[in-house]
Amino acid sequence: MDVRAELGAFLRSRRARLQPEDAGLIRYGERRRVPGLRREELAQLAGVSADYYTRFEQGRGEHVSGAIVDAVAAALRLDDAERAHLHNLARAVHPRPLAAAPQQVRPGLRQLLDAMSGTPAFIIGRRMDVLAWNPLFASVILNFGAIPPVRRNKVWVVFTHEEMRSRYVNWPAKARDVLAYLRMDHGRHPGDPAFPALIEELSERSPDFRRMWAEQEVRDKTHGTYDLWHPTVGALTLSYETFRAADDPDQALIAYTAAPGSPSEAALGLLRGVVSPA
Repeated sequence: MDVRAELGAFLRSRRARLQPEDAGLIRYGERRRVPGLRREELAQLAGVSADYYTRFEQGRGEHVSGAIVDAVAAALRLDDAERAHLHNLARAVHPRPLAAAPQQVRPGLRQLLDAMSGTPAFIIGRRMDVLAWNPLFASVILNFGAIPPVRRNKVWVVFTHEEMRSRYVNWPAKARDVLAYLRMDHGRHPGDPAFPALIEELSERSPDFRRMWAEQEVRDKTHGTYDLWHPTVGALTLSYETFRAADDPDQALIAYTAAPGSPSEAALGLLRGVVSPA
């Protein structure tokens, strides 16, 4: 993927969602050719020249300081995840290619996963590759052991695997969540050649992926709640929490729980009873 093009597309999408009056600028009623803020208007808000901002948006700016990136982020009213993504893209305009080294699950994360036999849990790595999972996760969400290793990727199965798609009551929300995280992760690893390969293949395979990827959403995967439909126990409402080691953000353990005393907790208990230990 061309990082310059990604930077430009991201900034244009964020300019488009702001109107001049939202930023305290005066609109004089003239016909505007593009939605949202113009480049020169954003440059004014960020305190830089229009030419400087244009070169930045086009990926032609050399040595753009963190202060300038912060000023642009503030003018665009970016949230924390979007601001971090913009900094990653700004640093990655001239990336060095990285060797695609195989990922190995951290021993500590593996031990934690093995100890969570009563909780559906899995471990993801770069590009949302699924590196490990426990038997209860396989029963509740998807058995990645039945999927070829090359396809054990959360984004891939969300967009191409019918069983995974049928699990989520609000599938579009789930799909946008995984894409928002994938985009943020890509910003952290701009030189990894496996990212553009995954994105290109999914763009060709899935019209939904193509359309949603163009929306330029960016979010971290920290916690949340999903409504699911399981073919054996029916409706499940599960919350997830993400545990990421401070010294290794490339791997995270994600665990699902049900509210105490809820029908979902009872349904999860039924599934625990039929799952054999790994």
